[in-house]
Amino acid sequence: MRKMLPLIVLLLYPPMVYCDSHSLRYYHTAVSAPGAGLPEFSIVGYVDDREIVNYNSDSGRYRPKVRWMEKVKPEYWEAQTQIAKGNEATLQNNVKIVMRRFNQTGGFHIVQRIYGCDLRDDGAIRGYDQYGYDGREFMSLDTLTWTYIPTMSEAQISTQRWNSPEEQVGEVKKHYVTNICIEWLKKYVEYGRKDLERRVRPQVKVSGQERDGILTLHCQVYGFHPKPVDVKWMKNKKDKIPTYQSTHTLPNPDGTYQIRVSTEVIPKGGHSYSCYVDHSSLGEPLSIEWEPKKSSSWEILVVIAVVVTCVVIGFLLYIKKKAVYTSPCTSQISSL
Repeated sequence: MRKMLPLIVLLLYPPMVYCDSHSLRYYHTAVSAPGAGLPEFSIVGYVDDREIVNYNSDSGRYRPKVRWMEKVKPEYWEAQTQIAKGNEATLQNNVKIVMRRFNQTGGFHIVQRIYGCDLRDDGAIRGYDQYGYDGREFMSLDTLTWTYIPTMSEAQISTQRWNSPEEQVGEVKKHYVTNICIEWLKKYVEYGRKDLERRVRPQVKVSGQERDGILTLHCQVYGFHPKPVDVKWMKNKKDKIPTYQSTHTLPNPDGTYQIRVSTEVIPKGGHSYSCYVDHSSLGEPLSIEWEPKKSSSWEILVVIAVVVTCVVIGFLLYIKKKAVYTSPCTSQISSL
């Protein structure tokens, strides 16, 4: 299942979560046929950045992925397993339906869904429900009107039916988001508060390389928790520099995160460049200035010593070479 997660995240990315808010989201994945080590159906549940539950068609069981989820009553796992089996049958059938709409009779195809809710620290609630097909967005729920919007023409049949007065699927999801989802999110946060709300300050390292008049600057931020972080390069501590390259915020084995943000500038005298880092663990944002590497007095002395040594050795070799050819002890050999 983990091999599929990067694809899901790129395709169906939930709204930004504020540092002091929490989110509950579920990823559903169904494929037309097993392959590449993937089960035919899987569910992965997250609170914030922590995987809390997992289900797949191979195991057939809804299981906890963090220790604090074991606080949930035992009957919860049986109930969720039965719900997951129902979702498995539905989403696998949806794969076949969408394949027919695209006139596809074979091959490897995938339907993905992400849904859930966010609870911000100011009490605001946000929900989402999105579907994707073969790596592209298929349709999504508009939470202003609570109706589904098609992204592909093949999704119009579904959105028209789901938005009809007879079905009103959007209204059902509204009830789920504002009541059921938020209620369970609060429970999960309470179970894992110590883990979810721990704060670890980021470490910052800046470096730079100049080539052909272009200065490439790197800002490596690592060892921080929670995941949300703001990293950018500034000129003279006030002007933001456009980012040249940025990695995703990646997990570390110890549960913390890392990110690298790079930029390119044409260096000018009098200009300074600093990496700005804002994170919920910090009282004030960090500003780490990049400074060109300067040779120390010791390094200069070492260089001078090496140069002098090379000159002396070169001179001695020259004298020795000259002595070999002019020495009176040397005699020529006559031809026979």
